[in-house]
Amino acid sequence: MRFTILTLFPAMFDGPFQHSMLARAQEKGLLDIQLLAIRDFAHNRHQQVDDSPYGGGPGMVMKADVLETALQHATRQAPAHVVMMTPQGAPFRQADAFRLAALDHVVVICGHYEGVDERFVQKYADEQLSMGDFVLTGGEIAAMALVDAVARLIPGVLGDPQSCHEDSFGQGILDHPHYTRPAQWQGMGCPPVLTSGDHGAVAAWRRRQALLTTLIRRPDLLAEARLDKAERRLLNAFRQMLMMDEDGTC
Repeated sequence: MRFTILTLFPAMFDGPFQHSMLARAQEKGLLDIQLLAIRDFAHNRHQQVDDSPYGGGPGMVMKADVLETALQHATRQAPAHVVMMTPQGAPFRQADAFRLAALDHVVVICGHYEGVDERFVQKYADEQLSMGDFVLTGGEIAAMALVDAVARLIPGVLGDPQSCHEDSFGQGILDHPHYTRPAQWQGMGCPPVLTSGDHGAVAAWRRRQALLTTLIRRPDLLAEARLDKAERRLLNAFRQMLMMDEDGTC
């Protein structure tokens, strides 16, 4: 899979893409990450990539014509799915990561300043994505997060291909708690079921804990989670237990 990232600051990507899983994926030929400096496609000797906004106001706006030239260069050999990173975009979800991981070429455009000329967005962006309800200084950090989330879903990138399906959000809920050696730490042990050797009991415990964790921390996810009748009954029991705790009656 190929990512082409259009950015004003390509040096920002040196560290994140040269270590750990992303570095190994590139070495194996599973992932190809290309960085294009938008200033290289400016139309004047001053390498101007932005201008003052029509209608006045603070800040500058990235120019549509410069971005168009950069995008045309990025897609000159093969078409691509174009993603604009912007606070105005739809929230990026794990389902989006799975969807993008199935594509051959994704171009990610990092906005900056006050934003990007809307005419370019309307003409070229296949979708607009946001990392959350907050504003960054530019789209670079958001692009790093998107590439990382998608890359780990590419077949062969993870050592265990099943692990990405067991992550938080992989099945629509949060992950279960994890424990490892030492067996005792700071006076705290680990749940005995995890050392019982009973794989069925371990799986059932993990699923119950994942449901409880989701109910406590992200109950909004449960509306669309894939749950069977027994799990929904268990959730109702958890809700009643939590309500009793809040009332001080349990």
